[in-house]
Amino acid sequence: MLIFVDFVSPYYYIANMAHIHKKMKKGRPYYYVRETARVNGKPRVVNQVYLGSPERIMEMAAGIGGEIKKLQVQEYGSLLIGDLIDKEIDIAAIVDGVVGGKENQDGPSVGDYFFYAILNRMIDAKSKRALSEWYKSTAIQHVRPVCLEALSSRHYWRAWEKVSEGQIKEIAERFFAKLIEQENVSSDCFLFDTTNYYTYMASSTESDLAKRGKNKEGRNWLRQVGLALLVSSDEQLPLYYHEYEGNRHDSKVFLDLLDDVVKAMHKRVGPQTSLTIAFDKGINAFDNIAILDGYDDIHFITSYSTAYAEELVKIKMDQFIVVDTEINKSLAAKDKEAGQLLAWRTTGEYWGAERTVVVTYNPRTATKQRYNFEKKLLKLQHHLFEMQSNVQANRSHWRNKTQIMKRYEELCSKLHIPKDLYTVELYKKDSKLRMNFRKNHHRLKTYIARFGKNILITDRYDWSTDDIVKISLDRYKVEKAFRQTKDDDLVSLMPLYHWTDSKIRCHILCCVVALAYLRLIERKLSNSGVEISAKTAMETMHTLHSCLVYHPRKRNPQRLIEDPTKSQAQILKAFGLKSSSGVLQDY
Repeated sequence: MLIFVDFVSPYYYIANMAHIHKKMKKGRPYYYVRETARVNGKPRVVNQVYLGSPERIMEMAAGIGGEIKKLQVQEYGSLLIGDLIDKEIDIAAIVDGVVGGKENQDGPSVGDYFFYAILNRMIDAKSKRALSEWYKSTAIQHVRPVCLEALSSRHYWRAWEKVSEGQIKEIAERFFAKLIEQENVSSDCFLFDTTNYYTYMASSTESDLAKRGKNKEGRNWLRQVGLALLVSSDEQLPLYYHEYEGNRHDSKVFLDLLDDVVKAMHKRVGPQTSLTIAFDKGINAFDNIAILDGYDDIHFITSYSTAYAEELVKIKMDQFIVVDTEINKSLAAKDKEAGQLLAWRTTGEYWGAERTVVVTYNPRTATKQRYNFEKKLLKLQHHLFEMQSNVQANRSHWRNKTQIMKRYEELCSKLHIPKDLYTVELYKKDSKLRMNFRKNHHRLKTYIARFGKNILITDRYDWSTDDIVKISLDRYKVEKAFRQTKDDDLVSLMPLYHWTDSKIRCHILCCVVALAYLRLIERKLSNSGVEISAKTAMETMHTLHSCLVYHPRKRNPQRLIEDPTKSQAQILKAFGLKSSSGVLQDY
């Protein structure tokens, strides 16, 4: 019996039938179940399970001590799905086509090292040091056989040191080209954003990428690496990325990358007369908008800080109208119209030209912001009373006006609220310092008026308000991609445990490819009517095991897969597969 063999589909590696193997130790025979497969074109033992002495085998055959049915259970389903997705792209071939050759004749190629790292990132992200041990607990030898000893961190570093920065860019370009070819990307709108990832790299370690800056996880004392990502709006596929120094501002990064981003947009969807890019307010510097204005076929939608447009924040709510979005339709169906997203449209001069302006208002967001703000305000008030008590009591360290005001400003900064919401007065009375404070009600009213509001500015005069708002809302797709890269289990780009720029670049490439593969899984499942996330799919398939089964009345053990659950069967069906008596077949 052949296990995991399909004579039609190219998706399976052929593993030999499991067989009993005898070893002589000190003149006595001992028996093992062995499984072999071709690794790099040569037959290799890929799995071995100890059975025991001849007496133990006789007991098993006679049924003494109970009938043994399962000898080994290994994770299989998640590896199978990851491998099937890769077969459509073949990242190893792409890498080897750029870098060339194997590290040695019998070991994995450089491309193979990327594949096994990517597959692990899609399932249960481990460090390179733990990678070999993790694979030993899985059925990788029955999905894509490999010499596990070659997957050590030492071999990884040796292989990845061969890959230059220019080669990484070429690999990424070929990967995205293959991705577009397979998925037929047709979106005319793209989403751009940036983030950063901290690393525990020591200050003395040389690195052009790892620099200290404003970390989005709040770990400003650690060195970090930045990542810019371009995602297609319709397909939610990453189509361009660039790693950059951790101390650079987002707007400066966008300025340097803008030409490459525009080229990537054109390459991904072919010649289009009108493309649109959406980005956050941290990027919309004057120079960036000026360059975008210079493109005849590139348009933009960006958010704008409410702090710089108070006249727009003050627009009366009776001028806002309900936006046609899926969420609003859902709320209307549930008789929750009070929570619907509203919008108001006008025009104004921004960045030296007339632009379309849309102000949105989300009542649910406003309620959350107001609730959190009230908690912060109460906290600030509590500290102000403590400060006043210390000043009135003339305690040490509370007699200097400048130091007291500095403490107040630091407190406001820590709470992330403006320092002018309260008026703080420090004055002398009877030769002693006194302190009073009161709310600035006008400033509070102006600040609260921003809650739930967002300002959008675009040069798309021809688009409806609904279309502009929808694309702005779609920016969550690139933010969702970044959240996935920071997940502890899947992708897990952060923290970076790589100590050279070349390894950091290889690691980031692996994570971006894993992110794209997970999205491809979601799309394939969705096309088959299975609406679940890639994370849920991988967790579901994680429990579909491969089992080495021994029947005492049969001469040789068999490797079978467990009976899939209903959810697992649906996922297999989406990939054109089904299980029959423990063997995978085309559906």
